[in-house]
This record gives sequence, structure tokens and C-alpha cells, in this order.
Amino acid sequence: MSNSEETRVQHVSLPPDKVMHKLVSLAKRRGFVFPSSEIYGGLSSCFDYGPLGSEMKKNIKDLWWNAMTRRHANIVGIDASIMMNPTVWEASGHVASFNDPMIDDRTTKRRYRADHLIENHIEKLRREGKTDKAAAVLAVYEAAAGSPDPNRALHELIVAEAIKAPDTGSGDWTEVRQFNLMFQCNMGAVADTSGIVYLRPETAQGIFVNFHNVREASRMKVPFGIAQIGKAFRNEIVKGNFIFRMVEFEQMEMQYFVKPGTQLEAFEAWRQERFSWYVEELGINAGKLHWYKHDKLAHYADLAYDIKFEFPFGIEEIEGIHSRTDFDLSQHQQYSGKNMEYVDQTTNERYTPYVVETSSGSDRLFLALLSDAYSEDVVDGEPRVMLKLSPKVAPVKAAILPLMKKGEMGEKAGMLRDELSRAFLVQYDDAASIGKRYRRQDEIGTPFCITVDHQSIEDQSVTVRFRDTAAQERIDMSKAKEFLAAKLV
Repeated sequence: MSNSEETRVQHVSLPPDKVMHKLVSLAKRRGFVFPSSEIYGGLSSCFDYGPLGSEMKKNIKDLWWNAMTRRHANIVGIDASIMMNPTVWEASGHVASFNDPMIDDRTTKRRYRADHLIENHIEKLRREGKTDKAAAVLAVYEAAAGSPDPNRALHELIVAEAIKAPDTGSGDWTEVRQFNLMFQCNMGAVADTSGIVYLRPETAQGIFVNFHNVREASRMKVPFGIAQIGKAFRNEIVKGNFIFRMVEFEQMEMQYFVKPGTQLEAFEAWRQERFSWYVEELGINAGKLHWYKHDKLAHYADLAYDIKFEFPFGIEEIEGIHSRTDFDLSQHQQYSGKNMEYVDQTTNERYTPYVVETSSGSDRLFLALLSDAYSEDVVDGEPRVMLKLSPKVAPVKAAILPLMKKGEMGEKAGMLRDELSRAFLVQYDDAASIGKRYRRQDEIGTPFCITVDHQSIEDQSVTVRFRDTAAQERIDMSKAKEFLAAKLV
């Protein structure tokens, strides 16, 4: 095998709109993501993860879980129930105020978040250097939120600023209306109000109501954190952009409990750690990540930042870092009648802890990683599609490719596959030419192809081909497992 292929790789530039179209097609064709219940026409904004997608998503969640719990002695995990006592959602404010201000464009019949339209307009003004104008619009926006009729005030601001729909440029707006996003269902045999429960719209409340259970069982002292990965459900009115916004999605959240007065220091530490995780652990291009500071804060927060990613369809949030004050524990103390205070056994101080939250979605992150990894180039004059995924994230770690599928060559390749599959997800492929097999693996992001050839029979060596450069290296077959392990650290 030659190393000359490395010098003949030419990158191909693609416009963002084509990338998204090609990603959706690749995801279905190669078993990453399928439309849910497709044989019945599907269901809006619901998707199924296929064989490769489920493996990749598991890798993402495992990397997050290890980063949050394994590397921090003072962070533990839980797995709370999806359905909870409905009073939980009264205490959290979701029953009364978990609403989004929506506005429709009469021309296109499309629906948008009114607050998002205004916030994006303010960001646009800032990018254009119109800081005074941005500040003025922000002041009106903040006043609108506290006005007697916020929906009318938001509508008037959108009209006054001539804000258009970001995807169509249209702007024949209806009035702004509120939509509650929680899914309501009934528990028990009688369908009346006494049996009403909700599918959780976030995983955080399961952490807060278990604050003392976890603290006592794990003998934790403040500061400490509780992490959770789990499904959440929101009756999103604005859907779309593939798996970016779905009604059923998965959150990866950690609530970090701190002494009041120390929350800003903890907030900044987590802000830096979470940004570094995306770059250093997942291999995302740092140039595609952006900080967004919230000017308009939720009622429970005193500081909030988002990490946003440059998707093909725009710059959107993939993680929020929020300083939530003591709102959550105080509310549950009030509604439950249970004392949620913490007593410092060393100083005998008694206080309700403040909370710093990190909250990301595994589905959005999955899409961000696919978007960041998708590329097209030309190798030896032949075009190829490649997912340039980090080996840690890639669903298949290596492909075992016998040059000939029969005889001793095929036997050695089979033995190698059996050995490596005990530790890694590997694929065995003996169909078609070696070039076509390389292309198949490039398209699903497999970082290494291991070819068993004639020389393998003579000296027990194999050729390792590197996905990103198409370069090749000869190693001893007995070192293959050690080689992969070193690349996945």
C-alpha cells in the first residue's frame, strides 16, 4: 500500500443550504436518523435514531456523563421519573407561565417566536455596529415584557422595527399570542382533573425535588452537583430544521448547588469548562462556537449565557449556562412544606443553596457534530463524502477489510474482527473494490480502515488507512487493538 494518496486530497467548498439537504439525505440512507413511523406518513418533528445514530448518540451521552460525574468527585447522577406529581410543575411555574409568545406570518402561514425575532434583530444591529440603536430597541423590549399587555407591546415593537421573517423576508404579521408548551395527560381510570399529570418539559425539576435525598444518600456537602440525562417533551409550535427542534428530545443537565454569594465564581468556572469540552473532547471547530449573553433574563436567573453553534441554517443554541439563584429550592419548599435548606456542619450556617445550571440537548449536539463533520473532497481524482467526526464520537471505530474474502486472508480478517469487537464497534466489509469500501466508511465517519492483504499472510502486518488524510501506515496485526485504544483516549 502506498502513502502517495495523502498528497492528492482536494477539499470542496459547499454552500450551507446544500449541506443541510445532504445531511438529511445521508442520515436516512446510512442509518443515522429516520423519520418516525414513516410508513404511515410520519409525525411532525418526531424522529427515530437508526443503528449508527443510536451508537453515535450513546457516545455523546457517555462523553458528557464521564465529563460531569467521573471527573468531578462532588457530582453524582440520577435518573428521575418522566411523570411527577403535578404540584411540581405548579411550584416551578410551568403550569402558569410555560408559554411562548408566537406570531404568524399571514403570507407564508409560518409561525415564529416573537421574542426570538426581536432578540435576533438586536444582535443584527450590534453586528452592524449600531450599538446605540440596539440599546434603544433592547430598552423597549425589556419594557414590553413588564407591560400590562406584553403580547401587544411585542407586536408593536416588531412592526415599528419592520422586523422580517429570517427565512423568507416576509413580514405580514398577525397579533402575538401565548401557547403553553406542556403535554397534559391523564393517570388512572377516570379522566377528570384529579388525574391530570404532565410529561416533563425539562429534567431539572427531578433534580431539585431530590436535593435532600441525593445529598443524604451520597453524603454530599455544598458545593456539589447532580447530573441527569433524560427525555423531555414540549408541544413546540415552531418546529423544523430536522432534529434541531423536536417535541420529544433528550436533555443533559447538571445542577450545581453553591453557597449564596459564590454563584458568580462557580458560574464563570462552569462557563469555561463547558466551552472547552466542545472543543477539546468533541473536536468541534472553535470558530463555529459563539457566546451569547442574555440581556432579558428569566425571572429566576441573575446571569445567563448560551453556547451557540453555526448550523447550516443559522447560529443557534446548543447549551445554556444559567445562574438560577435559590428560586427552585425556595419554590419547592413553599409548595411542599418541606424544608429545603442546607446546614453547614462545620460553621452551623443555614441557607437555601443557589444553583448554577448547565443544560444541553443531545439531539441538537448530535446535529451540530454532523454539521461540523460533513465535508466533500476529491481523492486521486475521485469525489468522496466524509464525516470528519472525532474518533471518540464516531459510531464505528474501525472497519476490517480483507483484500480477498476467501482463504487465509478472509480468515485472518475474521479473527481480527472478533478480537477488536470485544472492545470497539467495528464493521467487517468484504464487498466491492477496496476503494468503494473506503468511501462507504468515509461517509459514516469511520476514522480507521484496517486492510488485510497478501503481506498480512507473510508477516502478520496490516495496513491502517486514516480517514481524514487518506494516508496509510503499516502496523503489526497484534498491535491493532493497542493502536485503536491509543487513538480513542
